[in-house]
Parts: sequence; structure tokens; C-alpha cells
Amino acid sequence: GLIVAVIIGSKMKAANDGSDPYSVFNGYAHLGAGLACGLANLAAGFAIGIVGDAGVRATAQQPRLYVGMVLILIFAEALGLYGLIVAIIMQSKGGSSYCGGDL
Repeated sequence: GLIVAVIIGSKMKAANDGSDPYSVFNGYAHLGAGLACGLANLAAGFAIGIVGDAGVRATAQQPRLYVGMVLILIFAEALGLYGLIVAIIMQSKGGSSYCGGDL
């Protein structure tokens, strides 16, 4: 989330420096990028928490389950990385156009 916030913040400019104003299209693209990253990482956090809890309990009873638990945790963490990738793609699509057309 912090990486996406820094990237989006670096693309914002003051309106009084003669550059193009911050368009509605950019606003929605950046909002969608932030939501994609945040919600994907929230889901990954829930998945890691649930799998970690169940995995520790199961490993205490049967130590052979440790490798399987680690693999499932890696797959759950991949959800957060996918959200970051989608957010970077979404914020890079924002340009100086107004809702996709020229005004």
C-alpha cells in the first residue's frame, strides 16, 4: 500500500504551476488502484492469519504438515503481490486525458 501511495503521490502536481489539472479519470484510476491494493492485501492478511493459526495447531499434532502449511502461506501471500501488480498497472493507465477523451 505504501509503494502505491508513493507512486500516486509523485504523479500529483499543484494546479497553479501551469500543468494540466488533476482529472476525474486520474482520480478514479488512482482510487481504484488504492482499493485494489488495499483489499487484496486485506484478503491476503486474513488468509495468512487463518492458515497460520490452523497450521500451527495441526503441526503441533502432526509435524509432517509443516511443509504443506508453508506452501499454503506462500500462495496466500501471492494474493497481496497480485494486488500490488494490478494497482501499479491501474495507476499507470491514468494520463492527462479527461475520461478518455479530449476536452
